[in-house]
Amino acid sequence: TNTRWGRYRPWLAFGAPLTAIVLALTFWAHPGWSETAKVAYMYVTYGLLVLGYTCVNLPYGTLCGAMTQDMDERARLNTSRSLAAMIAIGVINVITLPLVNAFGGKTSANAYLSVAILYGIVFAACHLYCFAHTRETVRAAAPKTRIPLAVQLKAVCRNKPYLAALLGQFLFGAVLYGRNADYLYYFKYVAGNEDIFTTFALVIVLPSIFGAVLFRPLFALTGNKGRAAAILAFLTGLGMFAIYPFTPNGSPVLFYTTAALAQFFFAGFNTAIYAIIPDCVEYGEWKTGVRNDGFQYSFISLGNKIGMALGTSLLAFLLGQAGYVANEPMQNVATCNIMHHIFSTIPGILWIVTGVGLLFYKLDRKTYNNILADLSSRKAE
Repeated sequence: TNTRWGRYRPWLAFGAPLTAIVLALTFWAHPGWSETAKVAYMYVTYGLLVLGYTCVNLPYGTLCGAMTQDMDERARLNTSRSLAAMIAIGVINVITLPLVNAFGGKTSANAYLSVAILYGIVFAACHLYCFAHTRETVRAAAPKTRIPLAVQLKAVCRNKPYLAALLGQFLFGAVLYGRNADYLYYFKYVAGNEDIFTTFALVIVLPSIFGAVLFRPLFALTGNKGRAAAILAFLTGLGMFAIYPFTPNGSPVLFYTTAALAQFFFAGFNTAIYAIIPDCVEYGEWKTGVRNDGFQYSFISLGNKIGMALGTSLLAFLLGQAGYVANEPMQNVATCNIMHHIFSTIPGILWIVTGVGLLFYKLDRKTYNNILADLSSRKAE
């Protein structure tokens, strides 16, 4: 999109309000409809919701690289973004159920709809504020013809820092969403009480917020965002291993302490992995002559979603192989062991692997600044 407001900001202004409307429609219950009609409505509205969210989130994610080419400014922007996201997630985790109860409770057809409308208003307002208070200062010359997909894919394959970031995002998606899908299984069958999850969610709120700012001092120390992300991945993996010997019932203090520590390092990694992406755009332009920031962010998002699909599918496969039976009050020992390992040791191993992969990210501060200077001289000729 090329407009007087830039390439990415218009998507925030027009896409966010429409997505907010679809969010409300997704939670609009129709008790009198047939089961077939309900399922069809669910598929259509949820599909539109995911489409709308993608149309807003991809330009929003790419916007950082269009606002500045300074590595440190991008690090600050991504830290602020991650910090705000962690605060929002923590607040939503705490207030959603009380809001549902305030609007009539779980049995009310309109309770979830009311909460969805409220969240949709906040979603649209935040993106409209972002549209009004940001500017795209990095303007790439519009190509005379659309860049073919094959050319963009070839350019991406020659972008080594980007490939390291893509691997990191794929593993990030697999570990994060696979473990998240295991949460309720773990607390219900291993810990013995799924209500403990609420306490767990509250305990990790503050580590998530404070950990989000951990990336910037590590980047200042290493001068390499990939190395900073690798260190945080290693520390997150060690934190996951530390959780394994403890349970919320048997050793609550040590369980919640190690869980908070792992979440603290994870929040720092979450900031780092997204801070890497904008710098890869300049490297790709310098290396191949193709500046495809929107495509790169979209492809990163695809890698993350493929990781998510594989992570959650692996959980389902392993539980099925172990003999998991849905809705049973107890599961066999093998199934519980898998739930326990997916909560701690398996993510620990994969976080270590993620850290190793990110060690191959070689785009440090000095190299990036030289690339930026070279690009400027090329454009001046």
